Amino acid sequence: MTAVLFTCAGQRVDIVTEFARAGATTIVADADRLAPTLYHADRYALVPRVDDPGYVPALAALVREYDVRLIVPLTDLDHMILADAREELAPALVLLPASDVCRQVGDKYLAHKLFIRLGLPSPPSWLAGEVPADARYPLFVKVREGFGSRHIHKAADARELEFFLGYTPVESFVQQACLGDEFSIDVFCDTDSRCLKAIPRTMIQSKGGESIKGETIKDEELIEHGCRVAEAIGIVGPANIQCFREPDGSLPVTDVNPRFGGAFPLPRAAGSRYPELALALARGERPEPALDEFRAGVFMTRFFSHLTLTQDGDGTLVPYAEELPDPVAADRD
Repeated sequence: MTAVLFTCAGQRVDIVTEFARAGATTIVADADRLAPTLYHADRYALVPRVDDPGYVPALAALVREYDVRLIVPLTDLDHMILADAREELAPALVLLPASDVCRQVGDKYLAHKLFIRLGLPSPPSWLAGEVPADARYPLFVKVREGFGSRHIHKAADARELEFFLGYTPVESFVQQACLGDEFSIDVFCDTDSRCLKAIPRTMIQSKGGESIKGETIKDEELIEHGCRVAEAIGIVGPANIQCFREPDGSLPVTDVNPRFGGAFPLPRAAGSRYPELALALARGERPEPALDEFRAGVFMTRFFSHLTLTQDGDGTLVPYAEELPDPVAADRD
């Protein structure tokens, strides 16, 4: 069984459990002892924060202790750190593209410039002081480095644009709003950036930047577009590509996140086999692309769940199964 280390695992129980079902030994690392993934893995470790000098050494110790062969970051917080620390984390495969790619796609304005440089369509975008007078509204004021749709404001005119640029507390840029339908394409590439899978899905509803309702679709144009974007950028492992289909037929890319998307359960249910592909890469195998091998018409609708914990004798948190009253026995009484 291949040991997989998940970093900044947080709430991504869905991903950790699917890797376990695919045959992995799961090790979860997080700084928060209340991270739900800790209690759904085979092993877990509390590690320093990503900005702590001890973060990478702590992960390297886990690689040695559990003979880890694959490292999968589950948020954007440590991409640059892990990409720069490949040698320290060897022999584990860090499932990320090169650090320069992580740096550019992590900064949404630099990502826009990268897309244009590679010949990929992207909505017109400017730094705060460079917005032309004839820019087409509405315009978005977007944070350059962030996730979860935080610090995004829609300006209907020049007055609102000026207000939001003064209001936002983070370094931002301005992007022209797209007019068409939005899609996400979940892709997976091998270590040579060959696209092995590309599964488009609709964005029926999202909250906080994360899809909670959607449907997989077999749209050949979107599949080809996802492959083209992923291979041009140099993606390794998973990525979520967000784009629009505009009235003129163009497919401008607004975001590329080099990790499993928030709607991971949907492509998984449709037959993505992403965990199996990741484990194959960790074993040094070279899977062949299978772009059309997934099911269209699979819907997802998400809901909240929970985990209750209690302190063990040494203060360690362990899952707690609350004993609820038996209503039948209560009726008999």
